[in-house]
Amino acid sequence: MNLLNVFLSMPPQAAEGNPLMSFAPFVLIIVVFYFFMIRPQMKRQKELKKYREALKKGDKVISTSGIYGKVAEIKEQHVVVEIADGVKVKMDKSAIVMDMSDVAANK
Repeated sequence: MNLLNVFLSMPPQAAEGNPLMSFAPFVLIIVVFYFFMIRPQMKRQKELKKYREALKKGDKVISTSGIYGKVAEIKEQHVVVEIADGVKVKMDKSAIVMDMSDVAANK
C-alpha cells in the first residue's frame, strides 16, 4: 500500500469539545446587543411615555415635526398646542417629543 491510501482510509478525527463553548460567542453577542442597544432604547421609550402622560396645560413642547408650542388643552389621545398667538393645532400625544427645558439643558 502506498502512503496516500493509508491517509485516505483513516477515519476523520472529530474535535471532541464542549458543545457549550461553540455557542459561547453567539450568547456573548446577544448579551452585548441587549445591554448596549435594546435596554437603553426601552428605557428611553419608558421615560417618553411617562413624560407624555404627565403633560399639563401650559407646558412648552416640541413635536416630532419640529413645531415648538405650548399645551393649551389635553384630551385622552390628543393635545391642543398653541404655536402662535391665537393659532392652535390639534396633535396626537405620540407626536410630542420633549419639552423646551430639555433643549435648554442640552445647549
